[in-house]
Amino acid sequence: MINLDLSTLNPLEKKIHEQMIRHSRTMSSGIRINQAAELCQCSVSKISKFVKKLGFSSYRQYLDFLYGKKILPAAGSDELSRVRSFIDTFDSGMIDDLLALIDRHRKIIFFGYGPSLLCARYFEYRFHNCSDKPAMAVSDEVTLNNLVDDTTLLLILTETGRFKSFEQIYEGAKRNGATVVILVEEYNTDLFNQCDKIFWLSRTAQPAHLKPYEKSRTLFFIFLEEIIQRLLLRK
Repeated sequence: MINLDLSTLNPLEKKIHEQMIRHSRTMSSGIRINQAAELCQCSVSKISKFVKKLGFSSYRQYLDFLYGKKILPAAGSDELSRVRSFIDTFDSGMIDDLLALIDRHRKIIFFGYGPSLLCARYFEYRFHNCSDKPAMAVSDEVTLNNLVDDTTLLLILTETGRFKSFEQIYEGAKRNGATVVILVEEYNTDLFNQCDKIFWLSRTAQPAHLKPYEKSRTLFFIFLEEIIQRLLLRK
């Protein structure tokens, strides 16, 4: 993306831009950055700062603009492509299903490990602002076992489900009558016997070389924020 904004330039920078346009019309072979500094009677660093302030990522990209050449897009982000795919194929029916589960339970407990726990704590805070139901985020099994009962919806957040098994958590929660839901990004059949219901968010896995704690939780935020927005509309 290029955000070209001439209004941000000061008089000296506008003069540099005007001189560069004029010289580009007579110097067909291109203007090296040290030549540009000499022609505009300023330093090379001033040229670099001017180019960035104008909205270009590099002096080379600015030259391509001056000479009317096609500006090649920067290398795409796999994460942006993945998020775009998620949004383009977003299934609002899953939002309806999770909201129905929330409505049927008096208490909501978020559970996760590592970065997923941080997401859980954020949504504990968000949930308090949009619902009168008790909600809390926990990370240890002892505390969890003391909290769950037959009025509890236990929502487990996990990126891959491979860091640690949730079988014991599931068994303990079921003994106390709770409903257990796993919100997972990557497809993992091992999770099928560790909960009552799975919400699988993505058809596109993150890079395999990343460890579970290194992977982003972007889709959690998008999905759960839709839940929050629906709850806020009810208030």
